[in-house]
Amino acid sequence: MTHFTRKVIGLAGVVGVTLAMSATTAMAAACPAVTAQDMKGLKGAFPLQFELSEFQSQANCTLDFAENPAIKELNGRIVGNKKLPAVAERLPDEPLVVAPYIETGTYGGTLTGLSKGTESGTSDLLSIRHVNLFRYHDDLQTVVPNIAKAWSWNDDFTVLTIELRNGHRWSDGAPFTAEDIVFWYEDLILSDKIYPKTPDRWLFAGQPMKVDAKGETTVVMTFPVPTPGIVNRFAVDYGQPFQPKQFLSQFHIKYNPKADDLAKERGFADWPELMKVYYGASDWKDVPTPLLSGADKMVTPTLESHIVVEDTATGRHMVANPYFHMVDTAGNQLPYINEISEEYVKDKEVQNLKITNGEVTFKQQAVFIEDFPLLKENEQKGDYTIELAPALGENVFYAFNTTHKDPELRKVFNEPKFRQAVSVAMDRDEIADLVYLGQGVPMQSFPVEHATVSFVADDHKTHMIEFNPDKANKLLDEAGLKDSDGDGMRERFDGKPLVVKLVYSNQGAPVKLHELFRDYMSAINIRVDLKEVTSDEYRADGNNNDLDITVWKNDNTSAPTISQDFTQMVPPFGDYFNPGTGFAWAAWKSSGGKEGIEPPADVMKLYELGEKFIQVPMGSEKSDKIGREIVDIHVANLWKIGTVGDIRAPIVHHNTLGNFQSLRAKSYDYYWTYPYRPNQWFLKK
Repeated sequence: MTHFTRKVIGLAGVVGVTLAMSATTAMAAACPAVTAQDMKGLKGAFPLQFELSEFQSQANCTLDFAENPAIKELNGRIVGNKKLPAVAERLPDEPLVVAPYIETGTYGGTLTGLSKGTESGTSDLLSIRHVNLFRYHDDLQTVVPNIAKAWSWNDDFTVLTIELRNGHRWSDGAPFTAEDIVFWYEDLILSDKIYPKTPDRWLFAGQPMKVDAKGETTVVMTFPVPTPGIVNRFAVDYGQPFQPKQFLSQFHIKYNPKADDLAKERGFADWPELMKVYYGASDWKDVPTPLLSGADKMVTPTLESHIVVEDTATGRHMVANPYFHMVDTAGNQLPYINEISEEYVKDKEVQNLKITNGEVTFKQQAVFIEDFPLLKENEQKGDYTIELAPALGENVFYAFNTTHKDPELRKVFNEPKFRQAVSVAMDRDEIADLVYLGQGVPMQSFPVEHATVSFVADDHKTHMIEFNPDKANKLLDEAGLKDSDGDGMRERFDGKPLVVKLVYSNQGAPVKLHELFRDYMSAINIRVDLKEVTSDEYRADGNNNDLDITVWKNDNTSAPTISQDFTQMVPPFGDYFNPGTGFAWAAWKSSGGKEGIEPPADVMKLYELGEKFIQVPMGSEKSDKIGREIVDIHVANLWKIGTVGDIRAPIVHHNTLGNFQSLRAKSYDYYWTYPYRPNQWFLKK
């Protein structure tokens, strides 16, 4: 059996809710309550977790199961769920046994968190309840089983066999089987009614994979080309490769000939429109639920630790999944925490006020280093702890729109000397001091997080990052972008003033950074106008090719993400949530030259290299050679201009949060909290 590991290079190593009800451990005394701090001599095939038979064999015991005393009440709030059977009947035949970090937790309480809106800044909280086939262990090196029990490859990485857990159930009690994975791919991803164009991320060298169910618990994925990195996708990705066929098939015309009638009864045009309410056409699971759309009171069953039971314009609320597949080493079904409350707070000052008042259990997304002094000062008042962790993929970039709809701005932004001038006009040492409080290093941008790979060289990191306004002015003059009329503002090639609009969301980068960027550009006679919008507005404009500059953290660039998807390497150098530049280049490529703008030779070379890169195992000599060539091209072109890397960023957790362990990294690329097993967090009395 082949399992992937990844080496991570250079990493440092709610309040006021009723928290009664100790986790019932009756009849579990026969097995030792193993924790990460005291493994009692036991060691599983994977760190800090066991398959049931493995645990019982090593401990020479029989594990009895216990449930949350409040689980029946919580289940009663899940619309459509039936009366619960005994906990042993709700768990898989082979539940995943996890060792808590510090101690066996207590049941109860509500974890309170904040996000910006329905689909803005939500992934932080979503990661707490998230599951996928696999998971990265908290060392950020080792892939371990989660929903899946095991996996294996053939010799050339074209056939992946996945073993599921017999008896695993969805949150409504329906069986979870291999057919749910086949349904996800064949009937949703490949459906031209759901996706008029199959998402590129689920095609391999432009071709679909084949997904077969071999009985109830075996899935075989066959790829048209070697695809070794797909295991990493299933370990860090928000998109879950399984959907509840038994539930969703009622909305699908293939399984229900009256699906269109059902949709029209509920106020929708046809079955695909209704299906998207329950599934989400973007393959993003945190879109508004049917509770908010008014389609139904029911939400799609889940395998996650918590399921949504309330969804309003101001927030959403979740309760524990009574069929969750994990238990602790004392036999207690997880999660310990009864409920999760997500409140929408767009304003950063309000967010900080709620944190300092002690109203937030956990928060890391959209908490920037500039917030650290205020939050640190109020730790005791709010009864929380704020820590700094290495932030992967947080080097903020500025990317000028090389395929701008305005042909004159397009000419300017495609001039290499213009982008070089912008880069050397930025005082990155000042940025590191003023924006990141000295917690970062001036660094160029590239499509990989250097701390997680071995092929980024020092000259890549330092390319064109010296602060040299004189050089910047000379480059602009040489490019023909001069201040001919002496009004203090350079003109475009057509003689009109060179004015650049910088539209940004405060979720993407610190506002202070944009203010400094504006001033650096002003110093070389380029006017930059700032405008703040919501992240939804920013993404909509960016993906519609309506922005002069895109700016965001350089996420989705760590080893597990680039090993299975090269979208950061080719136009538009990102994805919907983090758009880059070159949208018309991307349109030309995807349409076979029928639309958009033909890309330059370097971009075409990247398409070729990207395909090769993901077909070889990450970390191999061949992978590193291709990776270096990709980085060479990016650095030479400066499509994304970097600012400061090796940043340390804040993470806040309330002191009532038990079994919390300091995070090795703050990283969307590893899906925030997912490696750190938040299902074994609990709330102390």
